Amino acid sequence: MENQTVNEGKTIAIISYITFIGTIVAYFMNNTKKNTFASFHIRQMIGLALLGLINQYAITAINGTIGLIIAVALFVLWIIGIIGAIKGEEKAVPVIGDQFQEWFKNV
Repeated sequence: MENQTVNEGKTIAIISYITFIGTIVAYFMNNTKKNTFASFHIRQMIGLALLGLINQYAITAINGTIGLIIAVALFVLWIIGIIGAIKGEEKAVPVIGDQFQEWFKNV
């Protein structure tokens, strides 16, 4: 990845990891320039946020213990994602990150 692309998109990528509202703000900030680095991290966070919403259902409706385990796993994946954005790496979160890139390729 080009160093200039990373530098231009780093701020937007980091903002995308600051809650779901940050993801929405980053999406609109990136909408005109379409920085590939920022888009990568926005897609990662959209996937994590959606899994978090689904997990909220699991906590309340299915089983609290399973939901808690999933919540801790999502938190770890979020940490991995934000560290990658800060370091300027385009590295997908483990297990499901590549799937997020495929599912949200239009972002």
